[in-house]
Amino acid sequence: MTRTRVTFDSAGIEIAAHLYLPDGRASGPHPTLVVGHPGAGVKEQASGLYARQLADRGYVTLAFDAAYQGESGGSPRGLEDPSQRVEDFKAAVSYLNTLDYVDDDRIGLLGICASGGYALSAAGGDHRVKAVATVSGVDVARQFRLGADGTQDPAVFQSLLDAAARARTSAARGEDPGALPIFPATAEEAAALGGAHAVEGFEYYCTARGRHERSAATFAWSSIDKLAFFDAFHAVPLIGPRPVLQIVGTRAVTAWMALDVHQRATGPKELHWIEAASHVDLYDQQEYVDQAVDRLAEFFGKNL
Repeated sequence: MTRTRVTFDSAGIEIAAHLYLPDGRASGPHPTLVVGHPGAGVKEQASGLYARQLADRGYVTLAFDAAYQGESGGSPRGLEDPSQRVEDFKAAVSYLNTLDYVDDDRIGLLGICASGGYALSAAGGDHRVKAVATVSGVDVARQFRLGADGTQDPAVFQSLLDAAARARTSAARGEDPGALPIFPATAEEAAALGGAHAVEGFEYYCTARGRHERSAATFAWSSIDKLAFFDAFHAVPLIGPRPVLQIVGTRAVTAWMALDVHQRATGPKELHWIEAASHVDLYDQQEYVDQAVDRLAEFFGKNL
């Protein structure tokens, strides 16, 4: 497997990506996967891990940084813009269409965490995508509005909308609007705010377990009102008759969102459960990642 740094355009923004090519690839076109990272992540973390392992299984894979994040362009930095995130997936497919070793009729999407929702949205509106899979997939807008487990007090998101409105006013007056911290300062604070799921996120992004210097520590405040109206699952019925695979840990507090997607899907669909895995375990814990990659390779092998 070889990795090359590439860039492509997404609605006028330069997107940075890593293109992985399988060892000993023949000259003919290959099945190819676009791999998207979790909401605060970068291509060097979970999406890169899956892209590498799937390249080892014979796929051309492309792991990219979302616009406004990582090494990709766009301002303000740290903006989580759902419509742009969906466009990034479609732009990645367009880029792959220019490569002679990519089979245009065998392109699939793989989204991890927030990118799971974005991949489903992109696949619903882009018939160039032949199959789509998610790992710990969520609608990040639902997660902000309702909480990871779906039980968050609505007042929490209303307070975020208040802060986002104040930030827009500050920016209009030429003042620094600040940014929304994604993670608390300590694991103890994470536990108090969001329990075990929040602690796992803190450990992955803020400790040696998975920390990367370019992963997002804050979101631009304007992300919040963009997330207020977004519905990542609206286009799921349009994916059929193309197949959908969702890989979910049995301990994932976010699994309720995968169940919603499964009910909406109109074509071939599968919920594949990884026993004893949490949401974040599937980012990097090799015993669970290996199981997920086995199922992904089988799914895309059948459907691409």
